[in-house]
Amino acid sequence: MQAAAPYAMSQFGPGQTLVFAPLPKRPLAPHELRIRVLACGVCRTDLHVVDGELPHTVYPVIPGHEVVGRVDQLGSAVVDYAIGQRVGVSWLAETCGSCAYCRAQRENLCDSAKFTGYTRPGGFASHISMDSRFVIPLKADGDDAADAPLLCAGLIGWRSLERVSDARRVGLYGFGAAAHIALQLLRHDGREVYAFTRLGDSASQEFARSLGAAWAGSSEEPPPHLLDAAIIYAPVGALIPAALAAVRRGGRVVCAGIHMSDIPSFAYDLLWGERELVSVANVRRADAPAFFAAAEKAGVHTHITSYPLIDAARALADLRGGRLQGAAVLIP
Repeated sequence: MQAAAPYAMSQFGPGQTLVFAPLPKRPLAPHELRIRVLACGVCRTDLHVVDGELPHTVYPVIPGHEVVGRVDQLGSAVVDYAIGQRVGVSWLAETCGSCAYCRAQRENLCDSAKFTGYTRPGGFASHISMDSRFVIPLKADGDDAADAPLLCAGLIGWRSLERVSDARRVGLYGFGAAAHIALQLLRHDGREVYAFTRLGDSASQEFARSLGAAWAGSSEEPPPHLLDAAIIYAPVGALIPAALAAVRRGGRVVCAGIHMSDIPSFAYDLLWGERELVSVANVRRADAPAFFAAAEKAGVHTHITSYPLIDAARALADLRGGRLQGAAVLIP
């Protein structure tokens, strides 16, 4: 799709349809740069934004936080990037840099953080402006569409895997973009992976087995062996007691999504036995170099379905309806 001026797919109110609109013009701040978007992955968090499930959304909003592009304009104070350089944009767009969390290398928990495609304009657009200090340098010759899901699905998967680093049998609940990347990293480490999908989703189960899952089945089924750990990527609170029941004593359940439906009450016996329930929130800038090195070493290959940017609503609908294997990617 060609356009004479910068443009975006914007939502102008809660639950409204994304519409094609001119991108508002504004001068770059000294530390900002402008990026011409080459590909933008579609994340489940984008669904939470457009469905009005996250608080403090300011409209109009431009979703999208898995951006691959090239720098096309520099702010006056930017010295670390060059015009034409290939870069990535992820969820974390800004932090205060001075609070206790930021000083402790836990900037993902900063109370003043801003997030791409949620509290700052995102990548469902031809261009995006970002604080250069939160931009990720990428290899010059990568595959733009294939790399886009790595910038959130990959990074949040990496953070969740760090919480289960000593687990040999790992269950993944919700086999979408993040899980299909995490599975490849786990298999490269020689670990057993058990994939849990929606009831009757034989296509996703077969997809998981094709990537090396030791077992794949419905989240309503118990696995054939007790797990050392489980990671929940699906935004379904009812999966927490199911996952606790599937892990051994001393095991850990990690909740890796930004939003989840209410957790039903469950018997204390599911938590007893020193099982742990923890969450992973957002990402840090320091996660990117470690993850990309590990992904390259493991030969991670993302499975994508591409859509033109104008079809962003269709991509979101396919994600919502569970009609994707791997990740959706928008191409301006």
